[in-house]
Amino acid sequence: MQSTFADLGVSPGLAGRLESRGILAPFPIQEAAIPPALAGRDIAGRAPTGSGKTLAFGLPIAQRVERARPGRPRALILAPTRELAAQIRDELAPLLATRQRSVAAFYGGTSYVPQRKLLNRGVDVLVACPGRLADLMARGNVTLDEVQTVVVDEADRMADMGFLPDVRRILDKVPGQRQTLLFSATLDGAVDVLIRRYQRDVLRCDVAAPDPADDATVHRFVMVAQQQRIGLTADLIGEHGSTLVFCRTKRGADRVAAQLAKAGVGAVAIHGDRSQSQRERALAAFSGRRVRIGGGGVAGHGRGQAQGAPAATGARPGPRGGTGGTAGPRSSPAGPGGVAPRPRDGGVEAPGAAARLTRQFWSWPFC
Repeated sequence: MQSTFADLGVSPGLAGRLESRGILAPFPIQEAAIPPALAGRDIAGRAPTGSGKTLAFGLPIAQRVERARPGRPRALILAPTRELAAQIRDELAPLLATRQRSVAAFYGGTSYVPQRKLLNRGVDVLVACPGRLADLMARGNVTLDEVQTVVVDEADRMADMGFLPDVRRILDKVPGQRQTLLFSATLDGAVDVLIRRYQRDVLRCDVAAPDPADDATVHRFVMVAQQQRIGLTADLIGEHGSTLVFCRTKRGADRVAAQLAKAGVGAVAIHGDRSQSQRERALAAFSGRRVRIGGGGVAGHGRGQAQGAPAATGARPGPRGGTGGTAGPRSSPAGPGGVAPRPRDGGVEAPGAAARLTRQFWSWPFC
């Protein structure tokens, strides 16, 4: 018989809130992590994107967090991207409301003024990107000496993006007697160094990624001349509906969106040079089907897949500090059973290269 959230030790109020949203049974990472997290253990969880990690750490925080004083949060959640920080905030807000606890997200691309006002009122659970939190700490707007629980979410992505020095400086400011919950798609390399340095008596919760054999995504490689790419892409969008197009550079994303708009396709670009309000409007327009395509070096942390986008073209995000944005989805770009067409210049690839191209999918530039 499958476990319920109540079986894991989740309070009736929180379990009821989940049930009202149609969330009845826990995912494997939640089954593994929630009971020890409620008991105060440090957790290192390995699970793929989309496996339910937010509730795995969010429910224990919502059940245990104490009320904060102004400028001194009691729980801290570090996330690599603005979109993920906002997503975590939105997921936890209704859960924390059952105990009259507050949550706020802090990231770049927005004004410091409203963030300082929130901190001055008191924020029980602070969700932040490392860079903005480091700035707020340097300005004296927030102090971490009363934090009881720290979450490092998407730790492998933090490492890929060069955020670990900031993460270490932040964790060094948190009291040593704290609970630390770390979640990542991998637990080796730089992430393992973080675990050994900042976690005590850590319990590792390992949830395997889905079997690639179960992925019904169809990858199509289309040989096409450079000047025909936009027309072909517009045709593919017309065939498949809402679509994500990944570009190698921010400028390329803007150019492709403009060219597709001229071709009669409603398109928006999203990347690191857009303000947070522009990014949120773009994501809202895409998820609300008011535009047919969203593209750029950053894809809203898989937000397109969550909205069921049936087709996408993929490219690796740009190098750290480069022009390609900050993050991209690591699951199949089209979602289960989707189609991932990828235009290529005619005559570039040698015969028999399709298998190699599939293995190198995230290394290809679209434009």
